[in-house]
Amino acid sequence: MNHEVAGIGMTSQRARDRLARRLESLGIRDMRVLEVMRTTPRHLFVDEALAHQAYENTALPIGFGQTISQPWIVARMTEALLAHDPAPGTVLEVGTGSGYQAAVLARLAGRVVSLERIRALQRRAREVLSSLGLHNISLRHTDGSQGWAENAPYDAILLTAAPRQVPESLLQQLSPGGQLLAPVGEEGGSQCLVRIIRTASGWTRDDLGPVSFVPLLPGEVQ
Repeated sequence: MNHEVAGIGMTSQRARDRLARRLESLGIRDMRVLEVMRTTPRHLFVDEALAHQAYENTALPIGFGQTISQPWIVARMTEALLAHDPAPGTVLEVGTGSGYQAAVLARLAGRVVSLERIRALQRRAREVLSSLGLHNISLRHTDGSQGWAENAPYDAILLTAAPRQVPESLLQQLSPGGQLLAPVGEEGGSQCLVRIIRTASGWTRDDLGPVSFVPLLPGEVQ
């Protein structure tokens, strides 16, 4: 592990260990998720000026009105995904952002396809993910609100921004038995993390608790 990845002081392994213990105290039980959270260098996914806050359980700005989600929600969504499918083959992530959630998923799934509408964020995420040697992630600059049908079906789809309603086009890209995890609701209002599973006869939906995310927006930003 090089010096930048290893970190020092507030970005050291000791800080990551404290974060993992905090996540466990907040209810994260999957030991694989805790280990990935403990060993993923979150400070590389934020601006250097904010690196000292990287292992606090808080969301941080990454520019363009976007945030890197708080570690608890990243762990919670990952744990929920694995609870339904302990070994997902291909996961579609809508909203690459900093690339942190993709980095966590990549160590637990066979392949991650991640879509980002803001090109500058996608480029930055590509550099960090490449530096970490995570080569089972495919990044694409596109309007992710409609998914990526050419590459479907997916064992799981995870949204890191909140639509008012889950787009039907995303549900149609799930494989049989596949799941979609998404925060759903109004910005600044009531949002709920939901899991929708594709069954032989249609869909099942479970509400997994309140969350707060930036809205899912259409279009591309160069």
